[in-house]
Amino acid sequence: MSAAESPLSRRTIAAYAVGSLGTGGFSTLPGLVLVYYLTDTLGIAALAAGALVAVAKIWDVVIDPVIGARSDRSLAVTGSRRRYMVLGALLLPLFFVLTFAVPPALGSAASWVWVLVAFTAAATAFSLFQVPYIALPAELTGDYDQRTRLVSVRVVVLTVAILLFGAGGPALRELGGADEHLGYLIMAVVAGLVIGAGLFVASFVAAKRQTTDAPAVSVAQSFRSGVVVLRRSQPFRALLGAFALQGLATGLMLAGAQYVATWVLESQAAVTLLFIALIAPAVLFAPVWQAVSRRVGKERAFVAASLLFALAALALTTLLAAPGDWVYLPVALAGAGFAGMQSLPLSMLPDVISTDAASHGGSAAGTFGGVWTAGETTGMALGATALTVVLAVTGYVDSVAGQTVAQPPAAIAGIVVSFSIVPAALVVVSLWAFSRYPLRRNTVDRPVEART
Repeated sequence: MSAAESPLSRRTIAAYAVGSLGTGGFSTLPGLVLVYYLTDTLGIAALAAGALVAVAKIWDVVIDPVIGARSDRSLAVTGSRRRYMVLGALLLPLFFVLTFAVPPALGSAASWVWVLVAFTAAATAFSLFQVPYIALPAELTGDYDQRTRLVSVRVVVLTVAILLFGAGGPALRELGGADEHLGYLIMAVVAGLVIGAGLFVASFVAAKRQTTDAPAVSVAQSFRSGVVVLRRSQPFRALLGAFALQGLATGLMLAGAQYVATWVLESQAAVTLLFIALIAPAVLFAPVWQAVSRRVGKERAFVAASLLFALAALALTTLLAAPGDWVYLPVALAGAGFAGMQSLPLSMLPDVISTDAASHGGSAAGTFGGVWTAGETTGMALGATALTVVLAVTGYVDSVAGQTVAQPPAAIAGIVVSFSIVPAALVVVSLWAFSRYPLRRNTVDRPVEART
């Protein structure tokens, strides 16, 4: 840390981290239950369910860079990114509840349209918060290790949120008893309120800065700004490519967990146990990866965490021959790797942003955050979409609430492969994308004038 760089206060770190209570909840719960809600409660075919998620996330790809550029302009004109964050915090709970409030009397086609509109609106509200939120670490501190500390605490909260929503969401759903629609509504109301509270508190970590004049930007200009930063920053392309591929892998496993619990382990309670096995180690290992990164660098620690996750996922292939309680051990190892896969890229992103600012001037942190969020959410969403494709190809039988069906052996095998071999392969490919990431401690911490 340079002499001029003050350590981040505990209050700043805590306020920033609380935001992940909301972001973790919104990223986890729809990924875990939305496709299952569509196929097994609303009676929507697997491919149609996957198409719904894909359409909503295609919208994200369009809107996130626009929100990022507008956030940069808001910072220049008002001195803060706060207004976008507050707006997202207020709107997200409403649209989240509506996503799971489909009237039972609606047919499958009308239900598909209802969920598409509500979930797309919820995803837009989430982006209003998430895009400027991602941009903040580059502005809160310029120190290499302080950024890792800031993001590591955030990831601890993120992993706790994943456990809270991943285990608590299905438990809340069970309060509806035999009425599955009521159960999902109870889950959405409680979860939506917690998500909104976390986002709202974190909105106020975006401190006021000196304002400047900035011209208005059109939607086309905003989108073009995202293309520009993606094109000019090779470190950003390498980091985003790796993170998006890993989002695809984790999204695939997240969407598949409910199916593994129901059809492979034959226990609805197993989905809660799977989340505990995954997240408890992740909470413990987030500080470990922070310590490892201080010793060997963020990039090497990230590779180690990714390989641990890939090997653990590959071990889950054994579910094909011998499903059983042993599954929780490799899931726990995957959780240990997952902690580093989340915290280390997010601590490298501010390094990318500050390096770009040193080379090109001005603040494009919001634009970077917009493109990053588009890549991240697309990866996670495509994981769910990929699962629905596998389910459709292998003959998965969809059902409505209260209906009992049997799944063919091919569908069970498809669920296991989607939960093991495919995520492991995606993580290995992500490391190939990451191999071109050039930034190291000495290139990030050296004086700005030495990089210009």
